[in-house]
Amino acid sequence: MAACAISSARSSRSTDEAMSGRAPKLSRRGALAAGSGALLALASSAARGQSSSVLVRTDWKPARDPSARHSIVYRNDREFAAWPFYCGLWQVGDGSIVAGFKRVPSDYGQPDAVDHTNLTRNMGEIVVIRSRDGGESWDRDSIVPVFDMLINKESDFPAGAADDWPSFPPLDFANRDTLLMGGGIPALFANPAQGWMRASTDGGRTWRPHRLLEMDDFPSVSLPGSSIYSLRADGTMLFGVHTNAPGAQGPRPVIYACANGRDFHYLGSIIGYEPKDPYYPGGSPFAAAPHFYPRPVVLKDGRVIASLRYQRDARYNIWTEVHESLDGGRTWRWLSRVNDWGAPGDLVPMADGRVVCVYGFRNAPQGIRYRVSEDGGLTWGREMILRDDGGSWDVGYPRVIEVAPGRLLATYYINLKNDPIQMNGGVRHIACTVFEP
Repeated sequence: MAACAISSARSSRSTDEAMSGRAPKLSRRGALAAGSGALLALASSAARGQSSSVLVRTDWKPARDPSARHSIVYRNDREFAAWPFYCGLWQVGDGSIVAGFKRVPSDYGQPDAVDHTNLTRNMGEIVVIRSRDGGESWDRDSIVPVFDMLINKESDFPAGAADDWPSFPPLDFANRDTLLMGGGIPALFANPAQGWMRASTDGGRTWRPHRLLEMDDFPSVSLPGSSIYSLRADGTMLFGVHTNAPGAQGPRPVIYACANGRDFHYLGSIIGYEPKDPYYPGGSPFAAAPHFYPRPVVLKDGRVIASLRYQRDARYNIWTEVHESLDGGRTWRWLSRVNDWGAPGDLVPMADGRVVCVYGFRNAPQGIRYRVSEDGGLTWGREMILRDDGGSWDVGYPRVIEVAPGRLLATYYINLKNDPIQMNGGVRHIACTVFEP
């Protein structure tokens, strides 16, 4: 179904170009065949930036999803609980749901208590929690700590050094009880950073010792989470990774792969090298930044698509774009922009062939939204509202999985406008929505 939709969409793209009088898009193979002049044309086309090759409907108004059912995953009035996107979400072998998130002490007594600059500086911990009833309730007694944010160098690991897991069997990523979580030390967006990993083979109940991701001669790498949908048919697991370098525009999204359950290595770049750009001056967590938080997923036809977050200001002007690989994650090209605003977007390829992208929406009314693609990410349908009761821009970072055919479960962080505790919004907590798009 998905392959037919893609074929149809691309046929209509060619017809549209012919009818409009526009020249068809020049492929790299065609450029090589035509010689250096065509290569220059290809480079010039790339330099002009990305644009949609099909007409995208913009006449739909957002609509509310009547199937959405919400529950609280975790809330503590003395903590800032957030950022599930890079912590994880899995349905494990016994059918239970395991959700990861970060929690940081916060008394909500002053603006500094909810300031991201403070909250992301080696504070708090990443944990997982479990639901045994499809997300309706979450067992606090099941919480397992996975990473202490006080760790900022290898010698801070509990064992005093990283463990490459030589005494453990290879990871079987086709096994639903195999979970992998990652990040960066001293911080996810530090430059330079070292990527850390921990793995579980019993559905998140216990975790292997801390391991460092292979640098592969990059000056900086970090791993903003993994997805259960990133496994190729040949058993190779893909991971979206950040790298950075002095004098380069970063973070730069690349793909790592693990083919044997033991070794993790660079496979390809979603975005090529870019020098520093004066339009992205940096300087704060809210500053403009291009292309980060890569989330690759493998579709039924073998194509790989990856969502990326783009931003001009993290508090309200962020959006999600999708890139595509036709060779298993080795090489990449731009495919589509999902929305006007809302990122990072997490992707779930559904059993029926559709792809859903769920994202936080930080413009008023703040909340959680999604769009559905029926052609493998080339175009996206009407924006659907899961909830719009947020109390400020400080919401989002969702994860989403399909827990039964046609039924999705998303976790995210949110604060509520009617919360009795208010500090630029209510208490930041982890929530869950089950819905049927």
